[in-house]
Amino acid sequence: MASDKSSPPLPEASATGGLAAVLLANRPALLGFLRSHGAGDAAEDLFQDLWLKIELAPVGPVAQPLSYLYRAANNLMLDRYRATRQAVKRERDWSATADSSVEPPAERGLIAREQLLQAEAALAGLGTRASTLFRRHRLDGVPQRELAAEFGISLSTVESDLRHAYRTMIELRERFALEEPARPPAGDSVIAQRTP
Repeated sequence: MASDKSSPPLPEASATGGLAAVLLANRPALLGFLRSHGAGDAAEDLFQDLWLKIELAPVGPVAQPLSYLYRAANNLMLDRYRATRQAVKRERDWSATADSSVEPPAERGLIAREQLLQAEAALAGLGTRASTLFRRHRLDGVPQRELAAEFGISLSTVESDLRHAYRTMIELRERFALEEPARPPAGDSVIAQRTP
């Protein structure tokens, strides 16, 4: 931005209203700055963000408002760059994790069905009432008070039965975690690894 020697210096911006006026007066130059520093099509969005920041943030008197605005615009560019870089990294990491499953879907399905049968057996071991209360509360979303009224039991009995059911499911989940085999190298069968 070239400055004309004959033009009077910009007055000190004493409040956000003054900064907003300087911002709007220098809109083309700030948009050019943003575009030249890599904002491209997002320059207008960044300018809008800068305007909102100036309007909403409590700012005291600024001795050099134009320099302040250029610095703020640069900081917004850096923030956007970092956010974009983090989003790309997060997406790449997620894709790498999601694509790195070693077990074929059929084997995972078999293991899941086996674990479901074990969970059903564990719930059945608690008794019909506790098992039914757990299913109705967790799967059907029926509130505990309604279950107490439906079964003709106290709320504390419902809570006690649910506690036992939750404890059983947590223990079962921990057992599953201990039994889970180490992931085999690609191409090796999980079933083949389980047989001694």
